[in-house]
Amino acid sequence: MDSQTLRGNGGLNMSSETGRRSFIKYAATAIVCGVVAGVGGWFAGVATAPPPKTVTVTPAVPAAPPPKTVTVTAPPEVKTVTVTATAPPTTVTKTVTQPAPGLSGVIPIGVVLGLTGPLATYGENEKVALEMAVEEINDFLKKSGVPATIELLIEDSEIKPDVALEKLKALHAKGVKVVIGMMSSGEVKHIKSYADANKILIISPSSTAPALAIPDDYIFRFCPDDTKQGPAMARTVYDTGVRYLIPVWRGDPWGDGLYETTTERFKELGGTVLEGIRYAPEAKEFSAEVKVLASRVDEAVKKYGADKVGVYYVAFEEVVTFFTQASEYPILSEVRWFGSDGTCLSKPMVEKETVAKFSVATKFVNTYFAPAESEKLARLRSAVEAKLGRTPDAYTYNAYDALWVVVKSMLIVGKYDADAIKAVLPTVAEGTFGSSGWIKLNPAGDRELGDYDLWAIVLKEGKYQWVKAGYYSATTDSVAWFIKL
Repeated sequence: MDSQTLRGNGGLNMSSETGRRSFIKYAATAIVCGVVAGVGGWFAGVATAPPPKTVTVTPAVPAAPPPKTVTVTAPPEVKTVTVTATAPPTTVTKTVTQPAPGLSGVIPIGVVLGLTGPLATYGENEKVALEMAVEEINDFLKKSGVPATIELLIEDSEIKPDVALEKLKALHAKGVKVVIGMMSSGEVKHIKSYADANKILIISPSSTAPALAIPDDYIFRFCPDDTKQGPAMARTVYDTGVRYLIPVWRGDPWGDGLYETTTERFKELGGTVLEGIRYAPEAKEFSAEVKVLASRVDEAVKKYGADKVGVYYVAFEEVVTFFTQASEYPILSEVRWFGSDGTCLSKPMVEKETVAKFSVATKFVNTYFAPAESEKLARLRSAVEAKLGRTPDAYTYNAYDALWVVVKSMLIVGKYDADAIKAVLPTVAEGTFGSSGWIKLNPAGDRELGDYDLWAIVLKEGKYQWVKAGYYSATTDSVAWFIKL
């Protein structure tokens, strides 16, 4: 029987019929393998992509009749690549997944801090830390090839709830979907309903009121709530030998919450809480409150002794006015005073000699969330100190970490969307060791763990300054003192 011989590029001789069938078999097998490998490789990436796109690749082969195309329908989220083989021409379509578009352009992140008002020291610290963070983040995005830039839109709330809400509305109108700030619990409480209704993610570095620990809302807090700080201060007071405590506190959600958790635990330890004084948070002058306090302290000292009586003062930087007026009553300098994170590391307190002297005389000890010591913390602390000339408060590190966690969350979800970010942020936070340490959040979206540093003002080398005087361990419910006050 006569036969024609077909010689391919590989030197294989085949009869016309046998060769044709073999060629088709080998070509089809190679194409299918390519399809499987392509699909597997792409599906290892991101799941979303643009509409289908067809690309035809025709390898060089001997002349043949026009190709016959067999189209395989692909879903709209993937692109289609068509590969053509000949002898006879056969077209096989393989589908592969293309990575999601991801972040691009300028992404506005809102920042609402108390740059003036009773928490100005802390607001300045957090502003500097956030500016450092955004510079580092944008450099990171550029080096990673991400065509996006983070822009901070910074507003001053003055620590006034009404002003905070106005600023939040203005930021929302500019397309902001994430805000870092709302330093006080009064601000968080006031803006919460608007943030929840408009799906604006709020990350507070410093709000601690227990009443705001609400699961599945749009509020995250990168510090422990005061169900941790209250017991820390109660143990600290009791550890000093004080058994009779007179509380004085600002009447806002934060002050009320901290007063309740501290006095409740103090009574559990065996202490007695005497009648206290609650004042309006907008108060600017305290002569009446100080006069009443002096009378109550005098009465308690006569009954129990000065070493058994203490004043628990929960305030912001109105402490300067309060201590100035309190220094005029000698009896108030005879007992120990205790504070909180609202006064700890306050700059005006060491700048005004009358206030600093009163703080030293009363051994005024303050609790503050204790971030984990690390190279990251030391680097940021040094940078803020170089910029502002003072040691930053612990919440400074929380603000810095908050911006990084938000950006990492956006990179994972591939878009600037509050709901998408909110869904992954707790997981991202838990896997992040930031300048403040590990950031594990509880079901309410607040930091879960809480040890506390104890800070006091001392006169050192002719200068009043804040020093770390001790440490409270939540695990052991105990206090370790570093210096004798």
